[in-house]
Amino acid sequence: MTAVGGPEVLVSQQVPAPRPRAGEVLIRTEAIPVLFPETLLRSGAFPFPAPTPLIFGMQAAGVVVEIGAGVDAALIGQRVMVASNSFGTYAEQVCAPVESVTAIPDGLSPVEAAAVTMSASVAIPLLETAALTGTETVLIEVAATGVGGYLTQLAKEYGAARVIATAGGPVKADRARELGADEVIDHTDPDWPQGLPEILGGTTIDVVFDALGGDSARTLLDLMTPVRGRMLSYGWLSGAPAQVTAMDLIMRGLTLTGCSGPAWLAGVDRSRATALTRAATGSITPLLDRVLPLDQAAAAHQLIADRVPVGTIVLQP
Repeated sequence: MTAVGGPEVLVSQQVPAPRPRAGEVLIRTEAIPVLFPETLLRSGAFPFPAPTPLIFGMQAAGVVVEIGAGVDAALIGQRVMVASNSFGTYAEQVCAPVESVTAIPDGLSPVEAAAVTMSASVAIPLLETAALTGTETVLIEVAATGVGGYLTQLAKEYGAARVIATAGGPVKADRARELGADEVIDHTDPDWPQGLPEILGGTTIDVVFDALGGDSARTLLDLMTPVRGRMLSYGWLSGAPAQVTAMDLIMRGLTLTGCSGPAWLAGVDRSRATALTRAATGSITPLLDRVLPLDQAAAAHQLIADRVPVGTIVLQP
């Protein structure tokens, strides 16, 4: 990544091969997911800019080929998923702290592991935090792809009685239904919340999984169950966090949980192994859109900007 900007700032370059330091492993990458937060960082939309130039990328699946001092030699040859806090995964080889790697279970390919890890490991703690009762109606925004796709797969298992979903266009609406949504509304219409009362038929929404943020979050409050309604805000695809004030919540007896920051991310890290195990055993389905060569990272970012993928794009060296 040569600078902050459009997808064109992602270019292929030859650089010296990395070597693991103490406490690190060297991984030969086999599959690299292209993640939505990466597109925000690349474009400068994220509040914490990435220093440039740098080797971009947050996660990768691959094989441990070398270890640094103090690392168990038994890791050599193991297939792992790495989550990097310092970027560097859009590459043929990646060095990472040993505590940032998670073993990939047998039965799960590197591409599948790359596709499932980020989004499913966010969806699981979201559902745990929601503490659904078995009788509640949930609204899942952006339910066909990313985190929303795994929320939709798992919501009823975790206690949702009815799943209302949003999706962008008919293809993604069909995918949301395939994943388990009972009703789907198209969020490409800026007035989409106005269609919810007809779907609800006089009932209310108990839990909102807010991926869009912005002004739509405020519009949803009057459709939520007074006193026990919960909104879990974890994304801002609209370009801004949920525009909700304390008074908005207090006057309706609602709860807003912000799903971000170090404490929240620690829970996401703890869920990574669970997400991979569930994918390996078939209890969740990895949502893969397509596989592209590593040197097409810019093209992958453009596809995401155009809202094309139905699932994760994975890069392969």
